[in-house]
Amino acid sequence: MTTTQAAPADVEEYPHAVRAAVLRAVGEPMTVETIRLRAVGPDDVRVRIEQTGVCHSDLSLARGVLAQPLPAVLGHEACGSVVEKGERVTDLELGQRVILLWITSCGHCFHCTHDEPHLCATGSSRAGEPYALTHDDEPVYPGLTVGSFAEQTVVPRGAVVAVPDDIDTADAALLGCAVTTGVGAVVSTAQVSYDSSVVVIGLGGVGLSVVQGARLVGASTIIAVDRTVEKADLALAAGATHFLPADDGTRRVVRGLTDGRGADFVFDCVGSSRAIRDMWSMTRRGGSATVVGIGGGDDMVSFSALELFHFARTLRGCVAGSLDAAADMPRFFDWVRAGDLDLRQLVTGAGTLTDVDAALDELAAGRGIRTVLRPGGVR
Repeated sequence: MTTTQAAPADVEEYPHAVRAAVLRAVGEPMTVETIRLRAVGPDDVRVRIEQTGVCHSDLSLARGVLAQPLPAVLGHEACGSVVEKGERVTDLELGQRVILLWITSCGHCFHCTHDEPHLCATGSSRAGEPYALTHDDEPVYPGLTVGSFAEQTVVPRGAVVAVPDDIDTADAALLGCAVTTGVGAVVSTAQVSYDSSVVVIGLGGVGLSVVQGARLVGASTIIAVDRTVEKADLALAAGATHFLPADDGTRRVVRGLTDGRGADFVFDCVGSSRAIRDMWSMTRRGGSATVVGIGGGDDMVSFSALELFHFARTLRGCVAGSLDAAADMPRFFDWVRAGDLDLRQLVTGAGTLTDVDAALDELAAGRGIRTVLRPGGVR
């Protein structure tokens, strides 16, 4: 009996050989290897990744907290340069620097036509669609649709935003996720008011960006909370008026700092049932509690029917800062130009593709904020 071998994939369909950090199994180290990206379609761009941040969402994907088809190239917070574009892409030039977006709004679904492009019905669907092949023709998937832990990636034109010449590449990379999510949670999701009190639980890249957002809108009391006391200086530099270590007495201290009521606005940037319950308890009656951190599907949170009625608090989730990234990004560029957003303070490490796993370990240990990688190999 003769077995017919599958023919190798057509090189014309996957012509671009690049180096990438490939996740082949949950919880296992990534391997830096050569993959072949799909050909650029008429509405696509191929982007050389200049700098990419290592985000806590990448950790969640790598450790299996969030589901992701494998093998995959993770990474979604990045800035790069256009090296090829499809025939219908007429508003970008080769060499143009762009921010990559991990949610691509379709413009046609219910959410997109009701001013909720961040909730687009297909905005994240490309994470489940192969965009490259391994050396032995196994399909590769882009983590959170981008796949920026690689020298290059291919995405639709709608998945990038052009970067003005006066915005630094390092700053632009962080605008791909952490900063826009954190600041957006303040200005768009919760709509924090001037002279209000704010608590931020969890001081990673997103949490520190929430702190900066609260400062931007003029909150008078900004209480930063984290289990790692070494983050106190970062929190205060970002604009916090107080830093509290996360422990059993934190809720009592928060009430003491807010005239016994609890804070007007509280943000959970951890994504765990414990942090969400703590956030709820730190929020005053009639206040606003916003879940920004991404938790596991099996980590359940319980509320009694009576407390939901009695406290009259608003509990909401926040996806990607509730922003229309393409429309809202110019406002972030203005804040960076004016020095109102200090993005460099978020960067605590640098490296190349071989440093991805070490950067994830730093996040898991609660030490690192953002390691920024240069996939091309130059630190």
